[in-house]
Amino acid sequence: MRVSEERLADGVARITVEGRLDAVTVPGFEQTLQRLLAEGQIRIIVDLGAVNYISSSGLRALLTARRQARIRGGEVLLCQLHPRVREIFEMVGFISVFGVYATCQEAAGAFPPRTPAA
Repeated sequence: MRVSEERLADGVARITVEGRLDAVTVPGFEQTLQRLLAEGQIRIIVDLGAVNYISSSGLRALLTARRQARIRGGEVLLCQLHPRVREIFEMVGFISVFGVYATCQEAAGAFPPRTPAA
């Protein structure tokens, strides 16, 4: 599994994951999510286009990050779900929990505009 990240416009970070998200690989992915949140990054897109399998531990990592971002006024959105991963999300009901977008550009556009600090 490989995880990369990039900062997009308007305070959005995109994490791109490749490979499998299972019990062995999730800790590295979770570490990236938690580091971003600790740095105050609360607008996160997770690109799962190159992930062909996600286990319950991967789902839990996403759900935990989403909850933490929302507490701080942010959100974790998903884009480009691989068909197998989409199937898993549909099976467990996460399609209705997460914002899921066909492209990362659509996901980035789904965040509300940032208001300047007063």
